[in-house]
Amino acid sequence: MSLALDADQLAFLSARKWAVLGTGRADGSPQLSTVAYAWDGEAILVSVKAYTAKWKNALRQPRVCLVVNEDRKQLVVYGDAECIDEDPARLEHTLAVLRVLTGDAELGREDPNSFLPMCNDQQRTVLRIVPAKALMND
Repeated sequence: MSLALDADQLAFLSARKWAVLGTGRADGSPQLSTVAYAWDGEAILVSVKAYTAKWKNALRQPRVCLVVNEDRKQLVVYGDAECIDEDPARLEHTLAVLRVLTGDAELGREDPNSFLPMCNDQQRTVLRIVPAKALMND
């Protein structure tokens, strides 16, 4: 189920690139990780490595939470993570995150396949999180 974020939430989410991702471990305890993300207008994209706890947790239990904050202001987003490890979606979404991180909107546009070796060497995968619930507070 997709949730339309309001204008304030969208502005806050779009203006940042770092968040804390919460996933559930096999024993039910929480796993928190600082991650870079990109907002594509519909979903939050997070590039992760296939051997990490956050990837394994999301495969097993896709319900996740993402906290984007600045000082005391924060946006909390709940949703299900779609785990993407197949190209071309994996490459496309990884490049979207890299563009946000580097500030280079043209990164990989001319030859996206030149980034495939990096994605493969680093075992890159993507969590695509469509917001189901969002809360913003100061």
